[in-house]
Amino acid sequence: MSRTLKRVLVANRGEIAVRIIRACRELGLETVQVYSEADRDSLAVRLADRAVCIGPARSNQSYLRKEFIVSAALVHGADAIHPGYGFLSENAQFAELCEKEGIAFIGPSARVISLMGDKAMARRMAEEAKVPTTPGSTGTVSGAAQAAAIAATLGYPVILKAAAGGGGRGMRIVRSADEIEAQYLDAAREAKAAFSDDAIYVEKFLAEIRHIEIQILSDGHTVLHLGERDCSTQRRNQKLVEESPSPVLNDAIRAKMGEAAVSLCRHVDYKSAGTIEFIFDERSAQFYFMEMNTRIQVEHPVTELITGIDIVKEQIRIAQGKPLLQRQSDIRFNGHAIECRINAEDPDNHFAPGPGTVQQFHAPGGPGIRVDSHIYSGYRIPPYYDSLLAKVISWGNTREEAIARMSRALGEMKVEGVKTTIPFHQMLLRNEHFCRGNVHTKFVEDVLLKPKSADIESEQIS
Repeated sequence: MSRTLKRVLVANRGEIAVRIIRACRELGLETVQVYSEADRDSLAVRLADRAVCIGPARSNQSYLRKEFIVSAALVHGADAIHPGYGFLSENAQFAELCEKEGIAFIGPSARVISLMGDKAMARRMAEEAKVPTTPGSTGTVSGAAQAAAIAATLGYPVILKAAAGGGGRGMRIVRSADEIEAQYLDAAREAKAAFSDDAIYVEKFLAEIRHIEIQILSDGHTVLHLGERDCSTQRRNQKLVEESPSPVLNDAIRAKMGEAAVSLCRHVDYKSAGTIEFIFDERSAQFYFMEMNTRIQVEHPVTELITGIDIVKEQIRIAQGKPLLQRQSDIRFNGHAIECRINAEDPDNHFAPGPGTVQQFHAPGGPGIRVDSHIYSGYRIPPYYDSLLAKVISWGNTREEAIARMSRALGEMKVEGVKTTIPFHQMLLRNEHFCRGNVHTKFVEDVLLKPKSADIESEQIS
């Protein structure tokens, strides 16, 4: 069913808010930007047609206040809300509230968000859709005793994961039966504190794996995959660099991974942009379902550069009830793209966040370079939110050219007044293992940063 949209409320901040505003403008849609008191002078506020303050700086008093945001949409006549990523983007109650008030939620339905947001349930959906899953429990376990029984069947090491988890919270690697009870209680306690849900499930632990995700678009009838992104370069379960295509997938595995992602989306009646995340064991050439992100991803520009498809605009078009104009056979992958996340962090001080004032900002340019950012000279970085300042994305005909262009761009980029991760990325781009594409999800800690301790664990991320 098609619906006419005239005005979109942007329920986010930072670079993704700017990205959404620009997409709306190209589609001829007006925008309403919500902001906290700390973001009064933000670029998104300056660019939007209208702006409304929804509360104090703390996100739990502003960007996480569902009722405030929906009220702002109603008062300012917004037909739709785009949640971006983070905050309320995967909050089923928020999507349901939008639906109740007759506001289009630019994302999937509340039912699907709820279904795929529970990782144990998402795993079950993947199994039903015949998508490969890591050997493990069927759903959550009732306690440490059941976890121990399943671990004995799987063989150690195993990994305990919070069903409602993310970012490594509520996750523990267990290497022997002697430690599983204590580790289970720790994981459940952390999950309860972080997500108000202590449900845990068990999987076989795989070391030195790669994190590869498939971008999908679905209008409810046609489901497309837009290829993969390799997100294996991480630190403490947080992505630092993403690229496409993956340097280790062959065409056969790539096709199977894409087909698996499409199959799962069809199985759950998915409608919007989304991402199916897999772990990939390079030694066995096997991939396994990890989770689904029911929103736009930080790293979506990588896919846009190699496909020429504007994913944010497609999200909005789908919310309008418009069909996808492409078919899978129309999708072409051109060249190689790499994204570096530039954060206000000090790499020489354990990546400690460093909010402050950007005294001077110069964005790089030239052939094959894109910069998504919300900062400007004189911008004061608030201490209340994530430290992402900009995303630098390079494109080249080959991976080598994309790396060379990224190296050139980072050399041109100037962010004065605060510490940033630019020097870290420059070091990474010179590393021979990275240049050969020889990385895994613990590569940064185990190899690049050369920790003193030799027993750092390689973790499956969630």
